Amino acid sequence: MTSPAGPPEGAGSGGHDGRRLRLIAVTACPTGIAHTYMAAEKLAQAAEALGHRIKVETQGSIGAENVLTDSDISQADAVIIAADTEVDRGRFAGKPLLAVAVAEGIHHPEQLIERARQAPVYRGGGGAGAAGAAMAAAVGGKGRGITYKALMNGVSYMIPFVVVGGLLIAVSLALGGHATSHGLVIPEGSFWKHVNDIGVIGFTLMVPVLSGYIAYAIADRPALVPGMIGGWIANTGALYGSKSGAGFIGAIVTGFLAGYTVLWIKRVRVPRFVQPIMPIIVIPVLATSAVGLFFVYVLGKPIAWVFEHLTDWLGGLTGASAAVLGVLIGLMIAFDMGGPVNKTAFLFGAGLVSKNPEVMGMCAAAIPVPPLGQGLATLLRRQMFDEQERETGLAALFMGFFGITEGAIPFAAARPARVIPANMAGGAAAGAIAGLAGVKDRVPHGGPIVAVLGAVAGVPMFLVAMAMGAAVTGLLTVTLMSLGRPRPGLARGIMAPVGSGAQVGSVAVVPLPEAGHRPEVLSGYLTERTVRPFLAADHKETAIREMAGLLGESGAVRDEDALVSAVLAREGLGTTGLGEEIAIPHAKTDAVGAPVVGFARSAEGIEWGSMDGTRARLIFMIAVPEAGAENEHLRILALLSRRLMDRGFRERLLMASDPGEVMRVLAEVR
Repeated sequence: MTSPAGPPEGAGSGGHDGRRLRLIAVTACPTGIAHTYMAAEKLAQAAEALGHRIKVETQGSIGAENVLTDSDISQADAVIIAADTEVDRGRFAGKPLLAVAVAEGIHHPEQLIERARQAPVYRGGGGAGAAGAAMAAAVGGKGRGITYKALMNGVSYMIPFVVVGGLLIAVSLALGGHATSHGLVIPEGSFWKHVNDIGVIGFTLMVPVLSGYIAYAIADRPALVPGMIGGWIANTGALYGSKSGAGFIGAIVTGFLAGYTVLWIKRVRVPRFVQPIMPIIVIPVLATSAVGLFFVYVLGKPIAWVFEHLTDWLGGLTGASAAVLGVLIGLMIAFDMGGPVNKTAFLFGAGLVSKNPEVMGMCAAAIPVPPLGQGLATLLRRQMFDEQERETGLAALFMGFFGITEGAIPFAAARPARVIPANMAGGAAAGAIAGLAGVKDRVPHGGPIVAVLGAVAGVPMFLVAMAMGAAVTGLLTVTLMSLGRPRPGLARGIMAPVGSGAQVGSVAVVPLPEAGHRPEVLSGYLTERTVRPFLAADHKETAIREMAGLLGESGAVRDEDALVSAVLAREGLGTTGLGEEIAIPHAKTDAVGAPVVGFARSAEGIEWGSMDGTRARLIFMIAVPEAGAENEHLRILALLSRRLMDRGFRERLLMASDPGEVMRVLAEVR
């Protein structure tokens, strides 16, 4: 490849050396929606202006599009990855590769193309670590950076193990278990015992998988083994003198510890002949040893100490009031869901099951509260949770019935600051009620299943305790998730009512184009009824409510308040302000009966939290129903995002004099 000789002489010059380059790129963002396509469009425009050829693969929520072939890669002069998510770089080995955050692809595409020419050749084994560093630098520590991405990567890989393991254990206990003084016991050698063993394996793998894929997201493949082995060590208390492992909290610690240890080792300069074995031998061995020994000798001792002293402390409370003891046991059971604090409370209750079954009754009532409460939260406010979380919520309800507290771990790992306090509040309520009511459980197990099997005395109050605990957890979870988000009801007094006012009225009186000549815009989802020349709102909250009212003009909105809540919930996951004075708030919700799109402008612009700091003047709102629409909102977002990168198109939208002209401009979106 010819080396660069000087600055470009102008558009169409073909770059530094006058040669037309063949470039390839991959764009991706955490949600896989707008920014993915905006970056792709900007890179394509910049390459054309500079006289180069480029093919951009987009890795969006609707799947990879415009996928790079082996031929594309072999002929490429350089590779650009503009992504805030994990992108496999193994296929680009031997090519100059530049990895940056997706925002760079949107705001500095020309600079990226010039930088890509001088990028170092990718030799393999680097990967996400470099991307993570670039990403963190680009994001500047704001919003959901590498820490959040790594945590969610671990949770997403962990969920199948939780669901499969938990459901197999639950089914085997229900159909093959018998209540005994040792808990629910499945006869050895039976069919259901084998099913249970398989489920236990799934649950056992859950913690190391969480740890391993947190590490993987930080430092790529070399971090996977240290992360998984570190997670296994964290979950095996016998390795560091504890009767209980550190559970999922320990896995989060080892995941980040392994990831950043690998990143640190990667920065060490080594001779060239050692480089090929670094990612497959040297880094995994060193990092695994360092993480494992650090946990055993440094972190493990405090965990064992906590376990021992918590047990002694609880023993000293047996004479305390039932309510106080119930609250404390409930708090401990719900705190780490299988970790040392949870295990301390459970083993304390199990040890007294024959002498003081009331203590086990408190444990049994608190045990199912976290999964039942989190499952209830996904039913109470479905729009706050994505599809995978809603499915996990149903599985959590099932696991909660069978007393499997770990069913709530995916929610706690994803949102520890909100979910763990909610779980603890519900567990405390359940434990206190069971204690006051004198509920007795004569088997060391919990959940409604022990009442069904006849092991509980005081069944009505046992059920009340669990129901109240789950309700507290569910309601507190959605409340905490809502904190920091604008409350839709506050906007009512400020919003210009639909159908009143000069601006709103102007939409209604503009004559429609003649039948047969009316442009179909965005598959017919946007009509003149859902176009407003200018919003009355001056900040995001009121703008969203006003836009929801505008969508209501289509007749497709069933519940305007629910639509507003769903859109605000989506904003809570990350701003829909795309930069370039654009915002595209959107939601997938049963508050609408059919897909609908609205558009309005803001004369002064509205602060939307856009990454480039611009105020939104062009605002689209997209809403599609939960069922039947599949990924229609993602398709619309992709179309809009690409077209809105054209400055001339944006200017025509801003200059359009009435809804009819707006419709004619938007008809260009294909």
